[in-house]
Amino acid sequence: MGWQSIRYDYAGADILVTGGTSGIGRAIATAFREAGANVTVTGTRASANEYDADLSGMRYLPLDLEDDGSIDAVADAVPACDVLVNNAGMSFYPLGLDERDPDVFARAVRIHLTAPYRLTRKLAGKLAASGRAGGGCVVGIGSVTSFMGLAVTLGYGAGKTGLLGMTRGLAVDLGASGIRLNVVAAGLVETAMTAAVFSPEGSAWREPSVARTPLGRLGKPDDIAGPVLFLASDAAAWITGQTIMVDGGYTISG
Repeated sequence: MGWQSIRYDYAGADILVTGGTSGIGRAIATAFREAGANVTVTGTRASANEYDADLSGMRYLPLDLEDDGSIDAVADAVPACDVLVNNAGMSFYPLGLDERDPDVFARAVRIHLTAPYRLTRKLAGKLAASGRAGGGCVVGIGSVTSFMGLAVTLGYGAGKTGLLGMTRGLAVDLGASGIRLNVVAAGLVETAMTAAVFSPEGSAWREPSVARTPLGRLGKPDDIAGPVLFLASDAAAWITGQTIMVDGGYTISG
């Protein structure tokens, strides 16, 4: 079930989901689309036709998080924005890149912290102009790596941890403009990006990860979409600067 069992009304709302072509981002974008929103998603390819995913009913914009000009172009291309979901990211570990290397570390921080900050700043005026109850809203997709140490995701974890501080700071800075900012810190979710780590075929990480999770399973993308829809709704109109852990209890388990 999940978010599908709750009726959210986003009719007429303009939503931007970065990295909305797969995994968690696609689940979030689909949930908003099903709730009646006008959804724009970003991806790294030139056009939506290059994806196998069902992106029907969504607008597509290419985005390179390592290119300031690309970020600015996306911000300029959306005529209005009620909700921004800073979801896009990447894992360097499956690519064989070591995040302990200073150059790889810097790339990871840029993608997961600096780029979301720039996009949020560029869209602040449009978010402030939102006429929706609860005002404009930014939801960042964080990670359990902010609450535990993993050497293989050193740069990713640093970027995602910075996202928490950025969110709190901007919640104070932009609150007077009626903009709310929160984070959904995702646990161990099965997606294409994490397939190399949690694949059932021979992964040394999967079994102990499930064993440590009190709810007894890895997450699904829809597990993250539900909390995002809630935080972006007027039911959360007095919530800002907060981080919600959505991890099946992984981080509270010894």
